[in-house]
Amino acid sequence: MTRTEDRPVTLADEHAHAWSAKTARTRFRAGLTGPTAGVAAGHTQVNLVSVPADWAYDMLLFCQRNPKPCPVLDVTDAGSWTTVLADGADLRTDLPRYRVWRDGELVDEPTDVLGHWRDDLVTFLLGCSFTFEWALASAGVPIRHVEQGRNVPMYVTGRQCRPAGRLNGPMVVSMRPVPPRQLAAAIRESSLLPAVHGGPVHCGDPSALGIDDLSRPDFGDAVDAEPDDIPVFWACGVTPQAALAASRPPFALTHAPGQMFVTDARDEQYRVA
Repeated sequence: MTRTEDRPVTLADEHAHAWSAKTARTRFRAGLTGPTAGVAAGHTQVNLVSVPADWAYDMLLFCQRNPKPCPVLDVTDAGSWTTVLADGADLRTDLPRYRVWRDGELVDEPTDVLGHWRDDLVTFLLGCSFTFEWALASAGVPIRHVEQGRNVPMYVTGRQCRPAGRLNGPMVVSMRPVPPRQLAAAIRESSLLPAVHGGPVHCGDPSALGIDDLSRPDFGDAVDAEPDDIPVFWACGVTPQAALAASRPPFALTHAPGQMFVTDARDEQYRVA
C-alpha cells in the first residue's frame, strides 16, 4: 500500500517544543499526527516495534547484534502496553501514527492500534536520533528539517545488518546536512549519546551507502541543504521495519517513520559525559 504522507507537525500551537511529555502524548492520543522532531524538547523520543512473542527472541538478538540502528531502551512483557519510560502512557494510543504489518507487507497506518492489539505482543522501544538533536542545536549545528518544518529524511542503505534468527535486512539511516565548520561538533555531540544511535555511520558521498538520490528519501521528506553542507548519516530506528519487510513475520506493529513515542525520560540521562 502507499504510505501515508509524512506531513509536518502543524500543531496550530507554535509552542509544541515547550509541551510536557504527557501533554504531547495526550494530544497524540486525541488524534494529532505528524513528525515529532522538536516536540516536548528535552524528553527522550523512541522508536517502537511490537512482534509476537515467538519472534521476540529473534528481535532481541537482532537488536543486540545491530546496536547502532537498534539501541534498546525498554522491552515490555508479552501483552503489556505500558513502559517504565512513561508513567501512565498507553503504547497502543499515544503515538501520532502507527504501522501495521502482515507477512512483511504494510497494510495500515492508523492513529491507534487498539483494534490490532494482541495479547502475545512484545514491544521494543529503541533509541531515536531526535533525542540528540538538542545537543547538536546547543553546539550550533543547524537542524535543517526542523527549520523547514519537515520530517527528517531517511534512506534504506546497501549495508546489510547482521542477521539474527529469522530476521535480516538492510540498515536504514537518517540524514542531516551539516556545514563543514560544524561537522566536528555534530560528530562529537552525537557520539556522547550512544543509547540513541551515537555518532554518524558515514559523512559525505551518499553513494558509499548505496544511496542514489538524496532528493528521494525512502521515508520522511527531502530537505534543502546549503551549497557547502555535508550530508551526515546516522543509523536509524526504522531499520527494524526494513527487517520486517525482508523477513516477513506474520504480524507486527511499528511507529510511522518520524512519528515517535515521547517518553518521560530526559535526554541528558543518556549522555555519557
